Amino acid sequence: MILVDRANSRLKRFVKRLLFPAMNPPPGNAPKKWEEWSIGIYIGATPFHFTSPDNVDNPVLTREDVSDVPASFVADPFMMRVDRTWYMFFEVMNCGNSRGEIGLATSADGVKWTYQQIVLTEPFHLSYPYVFEWMNDYYMIPETHKAGSIRLYKARKFPLEWSLAKTLISGPRFSDSSIVRFAEKWWLFTETDLTIKFSTLRLYYADDLMGRWYEHPKSPIVDENPRIARPAGRVLVLDERVVRYAQDCYPTYGMQVRAFEVTELTTTKYREREVGRGSIITGSGVGWNRNGMHHIDPHLMENGKWIACVDGWGRWISAGAKDHQQLTN
Repeated sequence: MILVDRANSRLKRFVKRLLFPAMNPPPGNAPKKWEEWSIGIYIGATPFHFTSPDNVDNPVLTREDVSDVPASFVADPFMMRVDRTWYMFFEVMNCGNSRGEIGLATSADGVKWTYQQIVLTEPFHLSYPYVFEWMNDYYMIPETHKAGSIRLYKARKFPLEWSLAKTLISGPRFSDSSIVRFAEKWWLFTETDLTIKFSTLRLYYADDLMGRWYEHPKSPIVDENPRIARPAGRVLVLDERVVRYAQDCYPTYGMQVRAFEVTELTTTKYREREVGRGSIITGSGVGWNRNGMHHIDPHLMENGKWIACVDGWGRWISAGAKDHQQLTN
């Protein structure tokens, strides 16, 4: 049955490429290179050790699954389980308007996913749709750096309808803002390097989600280090410990994900240490995530294992109008 499902999935994506050539990279006489991001599901015994399981046909979502807009890639997945259904929100790069939009997919088991539709658009780029529940309401903080702010959206009708609830913080550039509730306060990690070297991590806190936000006195908590600054997914609270994931953007963007335990977090103090000596997830060397991975959203399951939505990328090459070749195979 698993082999049949995989064959059907691959056949569907192949047929869609044939039927919708405009969604493929444009052909030309000279070789062209580009990158494509896709989404997978990983399983782990702990939130620090993840692998691609045999019963999952990764990637579970690609640009070919997007049915309502022409998509060049999908990335930055976040998911949550509500009433026995998994909901995944992620960036869809709409190549029709050259902007990121937020898409939705659903799953009964967290393994097989069905694309639904675009659920949030703005006149500016959206990505990294950090979704969370608070006081029986559902919220999302997508990346909106081109709007010069960190914006909080609230579900009017979950999961399809969202509206702006509040602008939390304004400033020149905030990337991949990641929020967590800990010690009766809200904490928000965000990358702010204006030179786009992904090397500066700032920390903010607030007593109330809709209240006033303050920058931590130790902020920036990471400066001039692209290997550990940019957030890489959901911030976890494990037995009164805070764990943040960071993108390793050296030597280039989107290489791998590392994990850090926050050992001291108050309104005046901050300390952290890296968990382990290597990456939590990284490029596999072949296939859809050959070249790198830069995002993870883990969730603890009833059986004690962890399930996570992740993303990865591979570099493609077009050798000409009549010859398309994927380097990631």
